Amino acid sequence: MAKLRGKKPSESEISTARLMMPMDANVLGNVFGGAIMRYMDEVAAIVAWRHAGKNVVTASIDRMNFYAPVFVGNLLIMKATVNYVGTTSMEIGVRIEAQDPTTRKGTHTGSCYLTYVALDEKGKPTPISPLIVTTPDEKRRFKEAVARRKLREAENEVLRGN
Repeated sequence: MAKLRGKKPSESEISTARLMMPMDANVLGNVFGGAIMRYMDEVAAIVAWRHAGKNVVTASIDRMNFYAPVFVGNLLIMKATVNYVGTTSMEIGVRIEAQDPTTRKGTHTGSCYLTYVALDEKGKPTPISPLIVTTPDEKRRFKEAVARRKLREAENEVLRGN
């Protein structure tokens, strides 16, 4: 098997905005957490797909905390980047902000880490390009992602009863 070319986080990261509409919210105009999570999963999957260059599936979503509400009429701004890459899986970090499009006042409403696994043509996990981290921010994110990965592995052992 040929060695895969390493990729920098900047080669896959994206930032996107989506206008929150009445269909995304309850009767009081608060956007449903589930709608935000769906959009977050879509954005993170795009980043994972771009990094892997092949189909990916969501393996896990870490705890999601909502720090502030998002309202109908807000822009939901999501910034996503690859934090860590293993052999077949990767962690994508997503920062979620709500912005009033008129005033441009933004509020950090949540952050989450999602793990994706790359799949080959037969739907089996397949190796992906390693991550090249060079900036202090990228190195910090990578180190923190390694710690989260170890914690997830330990939690999975407990859940499996091992």
